Amino acid sequence: MNANAAHIRTACEQDRSGILATHQSAFADDEGPVIARLVAEMLDDPSAEPVFSFVAEFKDQIVGHVLFTSAAINPARDVSAQILAPLAVTREMQGQGLGTRLVTESLTQLAAAGVQLVFVLGYPDYYSRFGFVAAGERGLRAPYPIPRKHADAWMVHELRRGAIAAAAGTIKCCNALSHPQYWQA
Repeated sequence: MNANAAHIRTACEQDRSGILATHQSAFADDEGPVIARLVAEMLDDPSAEPVFSFVAEFKDQIVGHVLFTSAAINPARDVSAQILAPLAVTREMQGQGLGTRLVTESLTQLAAAGVQLVFVLGYPDYYSRFGFVAAGERGLRAPYPIPRKHADAWMVHELRRGAIAAAAGTIKCCNALSHPQYWQA
């Protein structure tokens, strides 16, 4: 499959089972159920609002998903921020550029919606391609301490020029994601 053959769109409630199945498929057998349960909790968590959820469809099947949930900076700043977590592409579709399309197109949608910063705890080699940079070095601390050997995995992407300079402090995430085990990279 060519990644361009998939249709990327905003997710709707009817997509829930396909979204959860995508996360089950995308991750290792022991991780899949944990990630799918986390996604379900985040989708149901009022503290995650506003939520931005995007799916990739191919032949009427959901084959990719990316979720963004609300983030706040403490001390309070007048900056609109989201956390990207998680991104998933079904095993059959991995390695074909679909994850790249999901991230690229969703960041464009977030920028259009007025989001200024996006945070992620992920692979630096992957996310730096989209403009993500080390967040800790810019005074933006994760909700829980990141082990030193993985400090560069906590990243931020500026969707509005100057937003990073206007923000410093500790990021507060939604309740479902606010557990230390999710931040131990």
